[in-house]
Amino acid sequence: MVDVRAWVAVYFKGLAMGSADAVPGVSGGTIALIVGIYERLIAALTAIDPDRIRRVLGGVRPANLPDARAAFLEADGPFLLVLGMGIATAVVAVLSAVNVLLTVAPVATFGFFFGLIAASAVVLFGAVDLGTPGRKAAAVAGFLAAFLTSGYASTALGNELPVVFLAGAVAVSAMILPGISGSLLLIILGQYDHMSGALRTFIDGLAASATGSGTGPAVEAAPPVVVFMAGAVVGLFTVAHVVRRALDAYRMATLAFLVSLIVGALRAPVVEVSLRLAERGETWGAAWPTFAVAAVGGAAAVIALNRYTAAIEY
Repeated sequence: MVDVRAWVAVYFKGLAMGSADAVPGVSGGTIALIVGIYERLIAALTAIDPDRIRRVLGGVRPANLPDARAAFLEADGPFLLVLGMGIATAVVAVLSAVNVLLTVAPVATFGFFFGLIAASAVVLFGAVDLGTPGRKAAAVAGFLAAFLTSGYASTALGNELPVVFLAGAVAVSAMILPGISGSLLLIILGQYDHMSGALRTFIDGLAASATGSGTGPAVEAAPPVVVFMAGAVVGLFTVAHVVRRALDAYRMATLAFLVSLIVGALRAPVVEVSLRLAERGETWGAAWPTFAVAAVGGAAAVIALNRYTAAIEY
């Protein structure tokens, strides 16, 4: 018998994960730990392999339906499907709201992100041991990767579809990492603002189609969203597994790299605000108080969340 309440609970846990990963600094993996589904999520993701995918796709033929259903259940498919629906719902809602905020209040929004990122780095630093040269090297590499990319990506990488595909593949890996969010990686790659806008345009296009205005707007807005999702699917079978194996084999060095990545990413919100101020012919003189107050608010949110996760072992 189907326990409807249990599946509703999974859906709401997906909502919580998606909401966290839609803003930089808070990880969906951390939320998965809090709500008690992290181990099940990792087991389900790592159970997906080419053979099971082939068996599930074989279900298009009636004779193969029993085997397809068995393969789907072996990978805990119902759990991933319901959880994914919750995550997708939250990501669409939160990114749509963020897109509005980036338009009407970019300084405060990026200031809030700065606080989220900074507090996350401080909270996670306690879990890092830099006692070996290898770990120190990993920390330096992580910082430089994020710091240099944060300044370069937002102005040089652009928003071409190959870049969007890469962003999707990299960002989805954060879903299984407690401590680092997919949105943070999108900011480092200079794709957060672009993808939040693309998603909102796509959703508006779908709404227009539903009201009889034709499918044109949705079709025009679809390419970046579809390519990003394709990258995310590829990332689940490549990047996410590589990162997980790195954590298993070189846990402390990997953590050092990831936490330093967060520290280096602090440059990204500052660069984004500087670009917007320059476009409007303004300077930091009048903007920094708003940025600072919003940053304090973001840091307070992470510190409050950390009080609920202090007893959880990553």
